[in-house]
Amino acid sequence: MAGRCEQEPALACLVREAWEEGGLVIDPADVELVHVVHVVDAPGSQPLMQLVFRARRWEGTPEVREPDKCLTWQWWPRHELPDRTVSYTRTAIAAIAEGRLYSEMGW
Repeated sequence: MAGRCEQEPALACLVREAWEEGGLVIDPADVELVHVVHVVDAPGSQPLMQLVFRARRWEGTPEVREPDKCLTWQWWPRHELPDRTVSYTRTAIAAIAEGRLYSEMGW
């Protein structure tokens, strides 16, 4: 799941987006920051900081609530991610596996 914060702290954004996009209830106490990706999507565009969190627990069964943005909920081995995986997500997953906390893209 991903989203833009709406005048709210990052953890509140994560909790809201998890519910809106996936039907999951997450307690902020069960979350940890695991990676940051500093991204420039295109030359001249506004840089973004992608904060990647890991939820240790959640309630609910994942469901696709935004089918125009997400095709399915499924677990994949990190070396077998679907071709359509968002590039900053792919970067973050690889960096987390390598034990890195920070990545840059597009600079």
